[in-house]
Amino acid sequence: MKWKWLVIGALIVSTGAAVTILMVPRVSQWRPGLVSIQGAVVRSDEDPRRELPISGVSVTAWDGTSSAITQSDSSGYFHLTVREKVWPSEEVTLSFRSPDYKPLDLKLLIGARAKIKKLYVAALDPVAASLTPTGSTKPLTQVSNIRIRYTVNTSVQRNIATAVKTFEIVNQGNVPCQQHNPCSPDGQWRAATASTTLDAGANNVFRNVRASCFAGPCPFTRIDTGGFSQGGRTITASALDWSDTASFLVEAEVFHNSNESSVRESYPVIFGRVMHFTLPADQEGLSFEAEINGAPMVFPLGPDLYTSWASCNSRPGTEGQNSITFQCELKPGFRF
Repeated sequence: MKWKWLVIGALIVSTGAAVTILMVPRVSQWRPGLVSIQGAVVRSDEDPRRELPISGVSVTAWDGTSSAITQSDSSGYFHLTVREKVWPSEEVTLSFRSPDYKPLDLKLLIGARAKIKKLYVAALDPVAASLTPTGSTKPLTQVSNIRIRYTVNTSVQRNIATAVKTFEIVNQGNVPCQQHNPCSPDGQWRAATASTTLDAGANNVFRNVRASCFAGPCPFTRIDTGGFSQGGRTITASALDWSDTASFLVEAEVFHNSNESSVRESYPVIFGRVMHFTLPADQEGLSFEAEINGAPMVFPLGPDLYTSWASCNSRPGTEGQNSITFQCELKPGFRF
């Protein structure tokens, strides 16, 4: 029986040697890379419509020897990188900390050459807060019939006048060109040119410009539209005449550039104790019109987005949209 144990021992030794031979080159040749971890931080709620993004949450990745730290942005997004590990199933702890929410730790497994492709969504439970001031039996104040008012400046052009100007080209017809420029388009007759320039003035532009020959041998003239076809503050009309003297007329409508402010209204969408709305990025003078326990009031928000009954924040709209997304959560003591 002794020989059987010897055979078993030899197999164990040879297996261990084979594993060592396979792993040692791998360890010696391996160079650590970076593993990307990204995700979003939201408020935990059974209703997905109330899972609001949370900004300013401290996110830490800890692998036992080193750490990486970042914060969630206004949309709740976070991104950080950690060092890749040589052994498979190495553990990394992803911690989320905020004074307004209960702490959360997630365990991630990463290994050699393993790339984390998951998107991690951390749902944080808020620290319980009373809806009424501590020790108060006062009923909640109702906020209702909320309207959002803001102004948008738009650039407008108004027709304020019509410009008219004439010019003429003095020339004698039936004179051979003999290569003395300018000549008629076919190069046979001597020609002459002339032009006139108009200036619409500051903050004004010309539009709908027309030029025409109105007197003289007009069939033997040609008008160059290159100096006025696009309009603008300054325009130039030029013409070529290869017969007798001809007269030309330039007409254009004058438009004045100005900015006008228009007041617009919008309405929020409310889920639970939070209302949401989106406005153009160039809006100004944001305010709320609301009824507080039935009494109509106006609440200008100002640059700090402050109002007495709600805490508001904003973030840029999605890429490609010129907009701002707002969220306002009721303060304790108020209800919709």
